[in-house]
Amino acid sequence: MTILIAYLGPPGTYTEQAAVFYVKWLSKSTGIEAILSSYPTISQSLHAVADGQAHLAVVPVENSIEGSVTTTLDTLWQLDSLQIQLALVLPIAHMLISCASSLDRIKTVYSHPQALAQCQGWVERFLPTVQIIPSNSTTEALQRLEQDTTTAAIASSRAAQVYKLPILASGINDYPENFTRFWVVSQSEADTGYQVSKVPTSHTSLAFSMPANTPGALVKPLQIFAQLGINLSRIESRPTKRSLGEYLFFMDLEADAKEAQMQSALAELTIHTEILKILGAYNVLPISTLT
Repeated sequence: MTILIAYLGPPGTYTEQAAVFYVKWLSKSTGIEAILSSYPTISQSLHAVADGQAHLAVVPVENSIEGSVTTTLDTLWQLDSLQIQLALVLPIAHMLISCASSLDRIKTVYSHPQALAQCQGWVERFLPTVQIIPSNSTTEALQRLEQDTTTAAIASSRAAQVYKLPILASGINDYPENFTRFWVVSQSEADTGYQVSKVPTSHTSLAFSMPANTPGALVKPLQIFAQLGINLSRIESRPTKRSLGEYLFFMDLEADAKEAQMQSALAELTIHTEILKILGAYNVLPISTLT
């Protein structure tokens, strides 16, 4: 069996790096072979799965320095048919890639907004006068570097190897402990007919909107999990895009959605929420365990 996996491209992105590790693990543990397919945005890679153009998507969801990738959260809320199957944790080390002969010759730096933010301090110290230009991915600008030696991009060492470009400075992220969590997303099992991960699940992610913006409205959902001893590992609000001051809430819980306690919590949660979506039950695995 061969499946198609969508990811944020072009080749050489951190998302592709996570996807490559996942493909190797998938082949070794299940015998399923996979082909990677590059998409220009995170949203497009998720829509590819929802539309049946790809079986899976690997998408970034959270960085240890810059926090959540909001495009991923917003798109998952919009697409009802998608389910998280697995989470991958990838260590991130940024490189300054350029054909310039020295740092003082660089006038423009390109990269994804997350990568730019993770290297903001370094750039302000060593490249204080450069123009910063956000791009759709860390590798989008790499193909233009040979034509313009005053430009640089922040990307991975693997990206430099893929495009055969020189690294001018290594490890430029402001904090050495830099990790990004990715979700492996598919349509529900009923739609795809196969199970991506057969290991027992340890986490559940969900999202919900509130029926009204009233005092204590969020306390009630939180109390449900607290009273049942279910640990909440992440909570984040996102605007509903309907009205100023209205929010969705995304939660990660350290429990399996199929467990009796979680089933009881979810049943009670429906009473206090307007819309409740179970985004998936899955394991969180560091990349090192997949090699």
